[in-house]
Amino acid sequence: MDSLGTLRRTHTCIELSPEHLDQEVILMGWVLRRRDHGGVIFIDLRDRWGITQIVFNPEFNPEVHAKAHQIRSEWVLAVRGTVFRRPGDMENPKLATGAIEILVNELRILNTSETPPFPLDEDTEVSDNLRLQYRYMDLRRPEMARNLTMRHAAVQAARSYLNDNNFLDIETPMLTRSTPEGARDYLVPSRVNPGKFYALPQSPQLFKQLLMMSGMDRYYQVVRCFRDEDLRADRQPEFTQIDLEFSFVGEDDIISVTEGMIKAVFDSVSSVEISPPFRHMTYAEAMQRFGTDRPDTRFDMELIDLTETLRGCDFKVFSSAIDNSGAVKAINAKGCATFSRKDLDDLTEYAGRFGARGMAWIKIKEDEWQSPITKFFSDNEIAAMGQALDAKPGDLILFGADSVSTVNQVLAELRLELARRLDLVPEGTYDFLWITDFPLVEYDKNEKRYTALHHPFTSPKEDQLDLLESHLEKVNSRAYDLVLNGNEIGGGSIRIHQKDVQEKVFNALGIGPEEAREKFGFLLRALELGAPPHGGIAFGLDRLVMILAGTDSIRDVIAFPKTQKATCPLTEAPASVDRKQLTELSLRPDW
Repeated sequence: MDSLGTLRRTHTCIELSPEHLDQEVILMGWVLRRRDHGGVIFIDLRDRWGITQIVFNPEFNPEVHAKAHQIRSEWVLAVRGTVFRRPGDMENPKLATGAIEILVNELRILNTSETPPFPLDEDTEVSDNLRLQYRYMDLRRPEMARNLTMRHAAVQAARSYLNDNNFLDIETPMLTRSTPEGARDYLVPSRVNPGKFYALPQSPQLFKQLLMMSGMDRYYQVVRCFRDEDLRADRQPEFTQIDLEFSFVGEDDIISVTEGMIKAVFDSVSSVEISPPFRHMTYAEAMQRFGTDRPDTRFDMELIDLTETLRGCDFKVFSSAIDNSGAVKAINAKGCATFSRKDLDDLTEYAGRFGARGMAWIKIKEDEWQSPITKFFSDNEIAAMGQALDAKPGDLILFGADSVSTVNQVLAELRLELARRLDLVPEGTYDFLWITDFPLVEYDKNEKRYTALHHPFTSPKEDQLDLLESHLEKVNSRAYDLVLNGNEIGGGSIRIHQKDVQEKVFNALGIGPEEAREKFGFLLRALELGAPPHGGIAFGLDRLVMILAGTDSIRDVIAFPKTQKATCPLTEAPASVDRKQLTELSLRPDW
């Protein structure tokens, strides 16, 4: 193999064009493809920026051409050559450099490669586990390089915007204490304090509030967060937030500033122009119309509440749900009366994944409502349903009947599945929506108590403070989420800045004075010493870039992600450690 010596790259593999004809250039990169056409060897040389075709011609330089015969995929090369225009019938309009090629007169083989574990062409399907095991290979693929480049540009745009708006970039601790509420913490044993543990932060929530109490006024951080929870395509055990906090502000101030930041990010990485201010919708309206607090409003097919319409009907599945304080809702899948029995069985099975115990349906025909359940409804009930659902011949009505939460979840997911099957979502559109007026608490059936819907530092509506002790379930919070294409990309709230209010909320959540002092004593002390009104918001960077990149998984925009089992196939983490390490941490190595 050759050394680099004094050879230095003059251009990347995307920079050259017909403007550089006849210039001598030096390129470096990896071999993506090699083709031998009647003695002339063509190689697609790839680096982070793109691809340039290089040519080895025996008539131009026999010695270099002979050396090029040994080159294989993913070898690392440095070449010196002259820029020529490709023959007209050989130009490649799909490549930024498709009009030119480099005739090589010097070749240095900087490193060889064994046969790659998978081809790096963009159109090659590779299993996720193999991609993660050889992530350093996967990241060489142009698609992945583009994703990480986009992520970088998004972060830089956000930083620049926030810097220009008087925010300070301040780091907060990675080793802190475990606190109740939220997901499980990742715990870190302390060697110098045997039997005690740090927790990795689920977010910098308390520290950024303390920074407001420190007079910093405007804080931001691009910060790593850690949550030990079950994973999905859009979740990772460690993830990145763009975290903000403001002093002396209300909801509208925070929303206005963060809309400006999102626009700056889009202007930097997307050709789509977005135009704040974004629409607002209350939590109650979102749940009523879409069954979720992160609705995708790029298409119709809303949930229609038929509870009162069908109260007392003869169909026991519906009437029983209603009598047990549940609900009956339906969606109208326009034009889907042609669905086969297998299609309906597939949808029923899909609905079952989200808690449905079955799925009633009606096909709207020209002369009848076709379904096994229509015999249970009176003419008046059928007419009322038809009017509420705007039912026309050719439509398919799908029902949910159960507890309100189950019905909402089932029909919300069924709505999205139908949109995928029917291709209802327009490509290249970005639909932003603020969800506001969240409930302060939600009831946890397992723990049989109310828990904070967001976190226990979220401020209640000021005119509802007197309901904290009498009607907690009726209290709304000063929280707000930003939804993009059915994905929550950011969420925040106005915080509690008065000690007596914070203590009332703790008490309402079952956190007594002693527990509050033990776990949040430092916060309560800070609230006694001149805490300003403040609030903030955090954006999921991974999820935002995922949407911008047009991919379905945040793993595609994270350099070294984990699997859905929170493992790293590349490093084989988590892994066992030596018994000595456990002993030093005062941990019993019984397992």
